[in-house]
Amino acid sequence: MDEGFSLPVTGADRVTATGPDLYEPWHRVRGGGKGSQMVSTATSWRGPAAPASGPSTGPDPTGSAPVPGFRDERLTGRPGESDELRLYRRMRFIRRFEETLLALFEEGVLNGTTHACIGQEANAVAVMEHLIAEDHVFSNHRCHGHYLARTGDAPGLLAEIMGKESGVCRGVGGSQHICAPGFKSNGVQGGIVPAAAGIALAAQLDGASRVSVVFIGDGTLGEGLLYETLNVAALWRLPLLVVCEDNRWAQSTPVAVNLAGSMAGRFTAFGIPVREIDSTDVMELRAAAGAEVEAVRGGAGPRVLLVHTYRLCHHSKSDDERPAEEIAARWPLEPLVVHGRRLTDAQRRTVDDEVDSAVAEVVATVRALP
Repeated sequence: MDEGFSLPVTGADRVTATGPDLYEPWHRVRGGGKGSQMVSTATSWRGPAAPASGPSTGPDPTGSAPVPGFRDERLTGRPGESDELRLYRRMRFIRRFEETLLALFEEGVLNGTTHACIGQEANAVAVMEHLIAEDHVFSNHRCHGHYLARTGDAPGLLAEIMGKESGVCRGVGGSQHICAPGFKSNGVQGGIVPAAAGIALAAQLDGASRVSVVFIGDGTLGEGLLYETLNVAALWRLPLLVVCEDNRWAQSTPVAVNLAGSMAGRFTAFGIPVREIDSTDVMELRAAAGAEVEAVRGGAGPRVLLVHTYRLCHHSKSDDERPAEEIAARWPLEPLVVHGRRLTDAQRRTVDDEVDSAVAEVVATVRALP
């Protein structure tokens, strides 16, 4: 039996726990930077992983293990970099990855479909800033930004979407169904929410300070399973943070003709506090997310971060019936533009170039993988 695998990262960048034979890493990049070389590893996720640095939160009975060990500081942040630069870099990483996926579909390299999060990158980055190693993240069909913000694992995700054995789930999960250590996504509307509550219950029973964070969209507010879960979460005061990303359209249906009452009221009906914010500013979103994560971790029970945002791309690859003028009006308000004003033109160009180069290298490498 192989020994546990530990990543060459520390602090909030490491996601570790224990569990038998749940996940096998097929790739990692050593060294970061321009000279990074991707290598295969036969090391499997068997046996106890090395403990994460930082505060102990107790044993994790949920069977997580380290996320794949890819780190490229051109994508996730350079040492000593300012918050403003790092946040811009992380959002630019997600944006470029999603743009690349859409281009690969046009090229005929990818099959099926994909749901990009162009315009919503700030939400994922803001929330992940406050999570510790042992926390769990759950997502939906539009999961790429959440996964990349949590792990930085561009090659694993790209290989997965390309159906390669070197992918996060060996190519069988595809774009929507990611099953990685500490991260799960499900393309079924609302289907992942009970799982998030279950892991939150496990943390509560264990007496640990781990939290579960689940991302949903406004379309999920029409799913009954969500409300069954909210009822239980409120009754049992589970350490669950629901991040509702309202991008104003449920596929091709505007919220105005699809939702009765208020979004916040859907949660407050269960006595669950809601922090509502209409913003694409990653700094504002980071502050709001920090307050909610802290409250949940401190034992306040479930809470909701309701973010009114906007999706600039199609629902999936090419389906979009929204008015062109509506979309055009939102481009000046998108996260990279809003936050980019805090940087100089030279700083933005440098980060853009570094991210573009790093993602291009990932694509070239993954194309050659089995």
